[in-house]
Amino acid sequence: MKPALRNLLLRSNRYLGAALVEADLVTLPNLEAATERLLQLVAAGNARQSNVLGVLAYEMKVLREEDVLQHLADEHGAGLVDLRDVELAEDLKQHLDPEACWATWTLPFDREEGFNSVASACFLSSAARTYWEKHLDGPIIWYGATIESIADQLEKLTAARAAAMPVPAAAPPAA
Repeated sequence: MKPALRNLLLRSNRYLGAALVEADLVTLPNLEAATERLLQLVAAGNARQSNVLGVLAYEMKVLREEDVLQHLADEHGAGLVDLRDVELAEDLKQHLDPEACWATWTLPFDREEGFNSVASACFLSSAARTYWEKHLDGPIIWYGATIESIADQLEKLTAARAAAMPVPAAAPPAA
């Protein structure tokens, strides 16, 4: 991962963790332990697991992802979306930076009449939201989404791009 995106990942997760503590969804000692684990995952280069929410919910089991999504809907008025049933808009498929999506656990999935529909497992992170507000043209309609549904869409996008890449021609045999 590029250094700038690695910094974005760390900053997004730091702000997400702080927001989770502020919302009383997790304790500070649990966040500190999750942050240590996150740093190990980032160092190992495992994008799919590099998320403090995932560490807290699925490794440490001190938080339920459903509680975070409910908080998003109740306290922030964000919609909720299951990305497994969503087909990404063609222009997004071509122009999205999957590494930025992994770094922020956020995925723009549609653009209609100048509005961007964006799903995020990191909505509570002001760093993640700010990144996308700067990089998308037009207003954003935010949705909460599960880590799994975002990861599945990003893996599907990456696989589709890899399949569409031309295969390099083989070198002619030596004479």
